[in-house]
Amino acid sequence: MAVQSNYTEDNIRSLDWKEHIRMRPGMYIGKLGDGSSPDDGIYILLKEVLDNSIDEYVMGAGKTIDISINGNKVTVRDYGRGIPLGKVVDVVSKMNTGGKYDSKAFKKSVGLNGVGTKAVNALSNYFRVESTRDGKSASAEFEKGELINKDLLDDSSRRKGTKVSFIPDETIFKNYKYRNEYIVKMLKNYVYLNPGLTIVFNGEKYFSENGLKDLLTDNTNESDLLYPIIHLRGDDIEVAITHSKTQYSEEYHSFVNGQNTTQGGTHLNAFREAVVKTIREFYGKNFDASDIRKSIISAIAIKVMEPVFESQTKTKLGSTDMGGDYPTVRTYINDFVKTQLDNYLHKNADTAEKIQRKILQAERERKELSGIRKLAKDRAKKASLHNKKLRDCRVHFGDTKNERNLETTLFITEGDSASGSITKSRDVNTQAVFSLKGKPLNCYGLTKKIVYENEEFNLLQAALNIEESLEDLRYNNVVIATDADVDGMHIRLLLITFFLQFFPEVIKEGHLYILQTPLFRVRNKKETIYCYTDEERVNAIHKLKPKPEITRFKGLGEISPDEFKYFIGEDMRLDPVMLDEHMSIDELLSFYMGKNTPSRQEFIINNLKVELDLIEENN
Repeated sequence: MAVQSNYTEDNIRSLDWKEHIRMRPGMYIGKLGDGSSPDDGIYILLKEVLDNSIDEYVMGAGKTIDISINGNKVTVRDYGRGIPLGKVVDVVSKMNTGGKYDSKAFKKSVGLNGVGTKAVNALSNYFRVESTRDGKSASAEFEKGELINKDLLDDSSRRKGTKVSFIPDETIFKNYKYRNEYIVKMLKNYVYLNPGLTIVFNGEKYFSENGLKDLLTDNTNESDLLYPIIHLRGDDIEVAITHSKTQYSEEYHSFVNGQNTTQGGTHLNAFREAVVKTIREFYGKNFDASDIRKSIISAIAIKVMEPVFESQTKTKLGSTDMGGDYPTVRTYINDFVKTQLDNYLHKNADTAEKIQRKILQAERERKELSGIRKLAKDRAKKASLHNKKLRDCRVHFGDTKNERNLETTLFITEGDSASGSITKSRDVNTQAVFSLKGKPLNCYGLTKKIVYENEEFNLLQAALNIEESLEDLRYNNVVIATDADVDGMHIRLLLITFFLQFFPEVIKEGHLYILQTPLFRVRNKKETIYCYTDEERVNAIHKLKPKPEITRFKGLGEISPDEFKYFIGEDMRLDPVMLDEHMSIDELLSFYMGKNTPSRQEFIINNLKVELDLIEENN
């Protein structure tokens, strides 16, 4: 029988704006994280402030934005119109307050709900906003959303604009650290979408002349392009398209009103549909959609009146209307692509011929693989049915639009003992486990056929749901969890090779990580310290003297489930796998996974010496 409890007026609470944001931060900025993932909260805080400066540029006010990050303090300075001085406090501390409700002032703004800077303010230890306009300046300072100081200067010689500084609250974003690689990618996207805008980050300038064409150029190796990038522009739409010579899957970059919609939405669906329809009509053949889109690398950006996104973090467009006198998003994009891409192909016969050859090649490969793919899918279904490889998380048992999708993680483990420990320790709501059997195959230089013929690769591909496109990736974080020994390192390398060879966009879009687990446990009767490096071990020994017990973990299977839960919970340490922008994927794989060349031998010897020197220093 249920326990009865009193329910009176005393049980009813009204939270003020900052209390509600701090109590439910996920409602406003998605997941929290520590900065190891590009969609972690600390980057959303930066984006929310930066979006306001971008909107100023879009409205024709201010061509430069200065950004600096010093330690954990972030500062964004634009040279736009400046916040009206009498509203400086209100726009950063009163919900549903802002200039973007007036569609005349901010016609196609990124944010229309008046929440952004309020969330930054509430979730920061320190927050300061300063506005300068008409020769006057006003500023306000806050701590965790609480106003502590405000000032108004009647005479100011500063340039007009707005300056915001904040320090994310370390009690909410635990052990966080900003990673420049993620910030630079974000800033590059902003300048691609706003040609003529200059963003200066810690002294480094970012600028684009050719918009989305520059995006594809910077993200691909020129030698891997099948044909020159097709770059099409229209009213409120821009498109860039090419095909890769070597990449297997589809790769898309999509944007709405300057927002990187990493999860796509109605505009991306319409674009993919429009490309297929236009190609079929141009060649007069009913090509299979997957053959047309195989190896495509493209980008689309549209501007929509008052867009509706499926979450506060604006990663997926949900609205179907363009706004104004335009038709629906789908019709608008279809009409644009049909006209412009068709015209381009008629004028560029060489490109049209290369695209046709690529489609026919994809068709031949698909038919050759059809039998193998059917058998592979049947095996994958049976394996999932009997739970042999994948222990899924509960998020996938319900609505596919679950707001916790950003938190989903798949741990790829080696061996039964390690997978057993993680399975018993995990959060069953958001964390899944895929168990490897033995070492994966070195797939460098092999064709996609091997993915279907090799049981491990086939089942991993099925678990991730990435056969055709990254759009349906089932887990936001794919984590390689192997032992910190030579064999474990080798398995990591082989798995990274698999992704680089067949699904590089998993890495490009920041979904692949390495799980860091402690090498040592140092403890006495009162305290236990887990150490991830030799340096941490030495410090722990000094702290817990005299003669604490020291355990060296040789493998993940040696860590009990009770202990493991600490390493995959709030304090989980993840190292993102990132690509060197100065080296192509083919060069990378050839060097590390190809034949044992003298240059690689020299690299190993030199780096081994550095590692040994560090160990000697620590001891």
